[in-house]
Amino acid sequence: MSYIEKKYNNKISEVFDELTIIEEDILKLFTFKSTKHSEKIAKLCALSNRNVNLILKKYYPEIKQISDKLRIKSRLKFYYDLIDKLTHYIRCVEEFQKLDDQYYDTIIDFIEEKERLISGKYREICSHELTVFYDKTTREELERVLAEKIEMGSKQYFTFGSLETEIKKIAEIAGADEIAIIDNEEMLRRAEFIRNPRTIINYSVYSTDEELLKDIGRELKEFLISKGYEAVILLLEITDLTLEREFITASIITNAKLNPDY
Repeated sequence: MSYIEKKYNNKISEVFDELTIIEEDILKLFTFKSTKHSEKIAKLCALSNRNVNLILKKYYPEIKQISDKLRIKSRLKFYYDLIDKLTHYIRCVEEFQKLDDQYYDTIIDFIEEKERLISGKYREICSHELTVFYDKTTREELERVLAEKIEMGSKQYFTFGSLETEIKKIAEIAGADEIAIIDNEEMLRRAEFIRNPRTIINYSVYSTDEELLKDIGRELKEFLISKGYEAVILLLEITDLTLEREFITASIITNAKLNPDY
């Protein structure tokens, strides 16, 4: 095993340890069986999504041993399904406000069954996917498709409600503390880098985490593009010193015509 592969295997293990801590926090919140914790769960869901993407995009491509790939993919599939369940929960809270206790029990059982699922169901699926073809070219193509499926699966775009509602919920899941749709005519007139600019989307985080700000922008941009619109990210990174806490913000300019908040 090469130095870089060993190093990244260790990094992946560290991220999985962080994910375990996050899922324990999620489990505690679900035991209350109350929608009042949905905002905290949304934040933890967003953090889980960021950690999964960190493994997929930064560390996993350097892993060459099939046994390591199998171990990592089996665990990733658990988190892929967990994020899917949490996103569905957030959507249900948004729509229904109150959920049956059985809904909470289903997710609690899923988290508590984590190791059994990973060593059983998910390992079997991943083993089949990785070994069904043994020639190098086909296996590499299979790896590419699997990575794309898992990565796309972590982007849970909402399909109900208005476009404005979808945008705000995606930003929230990605980690935004504030999101606002505005119609600034002067700023739009100066936006020569995009055809027919019509709307500005402002998003902010209560921290100095510039990478988080960029991740939110990428999520929103990809979503708008998937809907057939153009979008350009403006990383303003303005710190608001009037607040007691750190506060940085950025914007997206798009040709989508959205109803402004103000």
